[in-house]
Amino acid sequence: MQLISLARNPVPTGAKSGTFKGYDGHDLRSARWEATRGPRRGTICIFEGRTEFIEKYFETVGDLRRRGFAVAIMDWRGQGGSARPVGDPRKGHIHSFSEYDRDLRCFMRDVVLPDCPPPFIALGHSMGSHIALRSMGEPGCWFDSAVLAAPMIELTREVLGFPRGLVEFYARLGVASRFGRSYVRGGSDEPGYTTEFEGNMLSSDLERFRRNRQIERAAPKLLLGSPTIGWLDAAMRSMRQMRHEDFASRVRVPALIFGAGEDRIVDTRATELFAARLKSATYVLLPDARHEILQENDDIRARFWATFDAYFDIPENNAIVA
Repeated sequence: MQLISLARNPVPTGAKSGTFKGYDGHDLRSARWEATRGPRRGTICIFEGRTEFIEKYFETVGDLRRRGFAVAIMDWRGQGGSARPVGDPRKGHIHSFSEYDRDLRCFMRDVVLPDCPPPFIALGHSMGSHIALRSMGEPGCWFDSAVLAAPMIELTREVLGFPRGLVEFYARLGVASRFGRSYVRGGSDEPGYTTEFEGNMLSSDLERFRRNRQIERAAPKLLLGSPTIGWLDAAMRSMRQMRHEDFASRVRVPALIFGAGEDRIVDTRATELFAARLKSATYVLLPDARHEILQENDDIRARFWATFDAYFDIPENNAIVA
């Protein structure tokens, strides 16, 4: 699937997009760009959250290229412009997060390592941060450092609807009863978030919210519905593993972790406690940010980028829009 370009969200110049093979041969979409300014600082690998797609990060791609970074990004299996392995294309179904792990390895091996300059830095959002963290706990990790925005360490009670233990039992029972590919209770093929700005959980920025909805209207094939019971079971199991103290002890990659103070999707307090257990992590709370920090208003994004620039020792002139 080609990258979708709109007047208010054009494809950044110099894009090299295409597909690579996932671990089981399915086509997964990717794109990469070279830096637009020096000095060259390596490559940022962007890992999206659930339901997201490459086009949503065009603005962020430009921000990074001006700072001297090449950028590489992929759509996870089952979403965006990547293959949808189950019959209903709105179901972002998965059996285990190890499938994402294996696809990430294919992305690094076939897209990033051959054509992108080191060092490699992970930039994840929500589920993408979670998957990046899984790789950071493995031997031979590719990443020299990571920036994790609103990582999916634990979901809020508002999102789960019931106590965590009950949700875990429901998901396990659903999979055991062969309902893993069914939508979660109350779910459907409609996007799992409100299409109205008022009261939305994602961003307080009206223009960016509208921009993302415009992309979806222009390319409805990018859309994803509610999670399946199987995806929920896989997510709950992976989050449980990540909360175990042994996991944090295995992560040795330095990380800059952002929590969103107004996040109603992932539990910000759980993120803070997790960051405190890591060997080399800097935790920053953006008190008035909603879940999608990189899609937030200019003031919140400015604070994100100021912290990012200080962390990577980037001078102010590299961050100014030309």
